[in-house]
Order: sequence, then C-alpha cells, then structure tokens
Amino acid sequence: PRQIEEAARKLEEYTRGMVTGGTLFEEMGFFYVGPIDGHNMDHLLPVLKNVRDADVDGPILIHAVTQKGKGYGPAENAADKYHGVAKFDVVTGKQAKPTPNAPSYTKVYGETLVKLAEKDEKVTAITAAMPSGTGVNIFADHFPDRAFDVGIAEQHAVTFAAGMACEGYKPFCTLYSTFLQRGYDQVVHDVAIQNLPVRFAMDRAGLVGADGATHAGAYDIAYLGCLPNFVLMAAADEAELVHMTTTAWAIDDRPSAFRYPRGEGVGVEMPAEGKVLEIGKGRILREGGKIAILSYGTRLAEALIAAEDLAVRGLPATVADARFAKPLDHELIADLARNHEVLITIEEGSINGFGAMVLQHMAGHGLLDNGLKIRTMALPDTLIDHDKPEIQYEKAGLDAKAIVKTALGALGMSESKARA
Repeated sequence: PRQIEEAARKLEEYTRGMVTGGTLFEEMGFFYVGPIDGHNMDHLLPVLKNVRDADVDGPILIHAVTQKGKGYGPAENAADKYHGVAKFDVVTGKQAKPTPNAPSYTKVYGETLVKLAEKDEKVTAITAAMPSGTGVNIFADHFPDRAFDVGIAEQHAVTFAAGMACEGYKPFCTLYSTFLQRGYDQVVHDVAIQNLPVRFAMDRAGLVGADGATHAGAYDIAYLGCLPNFVLMAAADEAELVHMTTTAWAIDDRPSAFRYPRGEGVGVEMPAEGKVLEIGKGRILREGGKIAILSYGTRLAEALIAAEDLAVRGLPATVADARFAKPLDHELIADLARNHEVLITIEEGSINGFGAMVLQHMAGHGLLDNGLKIRTMALPDTLIDHDKPEIQYEKAGLDAKAIVKTALGALGMSESKARA
C-alpha cells in the first residue's frame, strides 16, 4: 500500500543520517540505508523496492538488523541458535543424537583445559564466536572471568592472545583450523616473530563431514610448519589430546599448536590427568621389518588396521605415531628409514605438510641415498565435497585400504599377487 511505502521512504531518510555507520560507509563510497528491522516485512520490503529503483551511482549498502533463529522457538532458545544441527523434530526441536561410543575431542579438550586452569590461575581461553564448537563453553562454565569470546574476529583473537602472553598469562587461542587462516598475519607478526607462548588449539582438523570444504582443517600443518619457533602437535586419539593440551600448557618459551578432529574419539582408555610429552619425540606402537608407516594425527587407527592386513600378506609393518611435525623426531625417522624397505607418511592435511617436512629432513641428512622407497599420503590437491567423514577419507585415499595399496605399490606388488 502507498501508505506503507511512504512510511518506508521516510524511515529510509531518517535512518540514513541516524547512525555513525551511515557516515562511515558513505565515506567509503557506499549509499547507506539503515539500520532497519530485518524481521519487519512492512519496512524491509518497501526499502528493498526503493533501493532497487533508486537512481544512485555506486554501491548501496542496506543495514538490516536480524536475530539468529528468529521465528522458531527452539532455535531462539538454544544457546547456539541452531547454528549447526543434526536431524531434528520440527515440532519439538529435539535433535537426534546417536549414543556416542567415546567422548568427543572437543569435550575432551574443554575438560582438560578446566583441569589445567584449576591448578594454574594464569590459564585463559579465547575463541571467536564458537564457544560450544570448540569446548570453550565448558571452560567458561567454570571460569567465566577467564574465558573470552571475541566474536567473528579471529585476527583480534590472535593479537589478544599475544597481549595476554606478554603479561604472563597462558592463553589458549581456540579456533577451528580453517578459521585460524583468517588470523594468519597476526600469527606471524604478533606471535611467531615475538616468540610468544600462545597456545593454538585447532579444532576440526582434517575433513569434517557435512560441514564441507569451507570448514575442513586442511592447511594448518603447511601454514604453521613454515614458521620459526613453533611446536606443532597432532593428537592421534582422545588420550593423546589430553597429553598435548597439557604439553602446550607447559611450553612457556615459544608458541605451540595442536590439532584434533571433529567428532568422537576412538574409545581408548583415558588418563586421569595429562602428562607433559617430550618435545619432538614420537612413539612406536607396532614393530615389523618390511614396511614403516609414520602417522601424524588420527589416521593412526587406519594405519594399525592396514598393518594387520599387511601382516596377513606376509609383509610385517612398523606403525609409528609422529606426535610432532615440528620439531621432527630425527632419531625415529632415521630408525624407520634404515630398517625398512618402504616408508609411508600419512596425515590429514594438504600437500606440502608433514610428509614434505619429513622428506626435506631426510634429503638433507642423506636418508634417501640408499634406495629407500618412500611415499607420502596427504589430502589430494583438490577440495573434498560434503559426505560422511569415512566416505570422505575413502575418496581422499587416506583409509586403511589405501595405505595397503600404497605399500604394495611401493613394493611393485598387486593386491592379487600379494594375496597369493
């Protein structure tokens, strides 16, 4: 109706000069309209029509204020406003939650951080609009004055953590791996160059199922591995995550980062408390004399399955957990290289990551000069579409079957020949 359109026009004129945002955006060359109530269709639609028909040179910015989950009661009342949901009953809003076989990595991290904070008042936690997604909400429930959600501002989160480290605090900058990318300049200039003991906890490492390529933690091994001073760790299971969180807490002379995936752990026995790992030292879980598999992260479970398969084929395999990508365990790598015919590295990260670091070290120390057959297994140099994580890893060629195929290929054997 004409009356509504006239009211919208007057509202438009009023709002354009009402808020500081108008001046800010107009100085940037925008024709600014707002703020307006994005849930009031009687206001919003006429404004959109007026803007559509406006004779304005340059871009137009409409500032509409909305509330996440608006109009659906369960979402409005949920802490995360239904930011990410499983299947749910539309009437009640109840989400379908399968009974977990093991605690989630996110929960394990949050609870471990609480235990550390109970004995160390300098421990703080920082996240960027993802408290429940990172486990910082668990920490905040116990220590609300030491938990900080800076909103969708990862660059600020990193610099804020650096400032805290300067003042003697022990900040855990807790972000999804994929979102830490946004703060990379600050990681370099505000943390690495100053060698500050900021602890980066990187949730959602590797492939993330239904969250797809935008949320996949594919690149942190490569983009942090090139920075001086950093200690880099990857948890192979939920117990290792407890130890790595504790290890990061104990590192006071340089930055550190540890990665862990989305979802549940593998069901290992959990330690009563974390232990501080020896920096740059891996571990051997299984020994064999033909093939060595050096895993970084949670592909370790698939590596152990692959080793069982290879053993049945008469090909005994050693399985080692690197634990650290930086510093590398030079002694372990030398042992694997000298005592096996094949060495395979495997990681849940992009090319130019852990495998590349191992290769560069080996090349520099003459470990490639004696005919060792080495293969690196990483995420393919492409984006992986949404799917169940196990299917994604199958497509990526990072499951047990692919490890066996890689080992056989390195030995010049086909699967049928190996079975015979």
